[in-house]
Amino acid sequence: MTILIPSYEPDHRLLDLIQQLHAFQLEPIVIVDDGSGTSYHEIFEAAEASGCTVITHEANLGKGRALKTGFGYIQEAGLPGHVVCADSDGQHLPHDIKRIFEKLHSQTTPGIVLGSRRFSGTIPLRSRFGNSVTRSVFSLTTGTKIYDTQTGLRGFSLAMLDWLCQIPGERFEYEMNMLLTAHLDGYKITEEFIDTVYLDHNKSSHFRPLIDSFRIYLPIIMFSTSSLLSALLDFTLLFLIQSISHNLLLSVVAARLCSSIFNYTMNRKYVFTGGKVSKLHQSLPKYFSLVILVLLLNYGLLYFYNETLIIPLVIAKLLTEASIFLFSYWVQRKYVY
Repeated sequence: MTILIPSYEPDHRLLDLIQQLHAFQLEPIVIVDDGSGTSYHEIFEAAEASGCTVITHEANLGKGRALKTGFGYIQEAGLPGHVVCADSDGQHLPHDIKRIFEKLHSQTTPGIVLGSRRFSGTIPLRSRFGNSVTRSVFSLTTGTKIYDTQTGLRGFSLAMLDWLCQIPGERFEYEMNMLLTAHLDGYKITEEFIDTVYLDHNKSSHFRPLIDSFRIYLPIIMFSTSSLLSALLDFTLLFLIQSISHNLLLSVVAARLCSSIFNYTMNRKYVFTGGKVSKLHQSLPKYFSLVILVLLLNYGLLYFYNETLIIPLVIAKLLTEASIFLFSYWVQRKYVY
């Protein structure tokens, strides 16, 4: 097994962790100094003196890039066994790191093992709230429930290193992209519950709530933008065709067909691919099967709101789109792309 620790401006807790890992015979240990600067040379020199390999970024490039640098080094050096990644701030205990390795060792196919925190006891509000939000976003995005999407304690089969190096993202969004891409590429994600440790209310965390949260939630933001543009196109065509033909069914079908082609192109290229464009022959039939289903739902709900409840067409259209939005997102993420 190889332990990989990305580190930015660490303190004595990194050295404490290294000593504990040695005591548990968890090695070799690879540390990536992500541009911490000269003020932290002494800590990294002490880590090297204790037998760790230290790789240094001249500037801070982000946690995602630090992990990929570490994965690349492990490949090139031919280090043995599975890889377990841990944070350098003392949150991950050696016996939990060992449990992640043991779980990896028992698996017969490549996959990810997450050290999931229970979030019990006194937990900083931003950590509890942040994980609740990302957990909900991930569940909505993939249709798969993961208790702790933000954990830094993660184990990987050695055969996955090429795949890990190709995942987009340079900072904290890399870890979310990893989970999203694993879901798409068929890698199983397993959770092992670990102790929840927060020292000094997690003050050592370099997570930037606004910028990094935006990066993490970018997939659903992009989907919302694509859906909004498609809805605007659908609205415009619906009222234009309706004003000319006075035929609700024709207007709904024609508007939905045009907006669906636009929406498919946007989602296939920018939203659900993790940087890779899905194969046309795989996603296109599934997408337009969904279009037919959504079209039937769209017409049924629109007819119900507009004709049965006598709600004005504009309001009826808004109610219809709101009703279908989440259903469409879930199906596209889970089955289409």
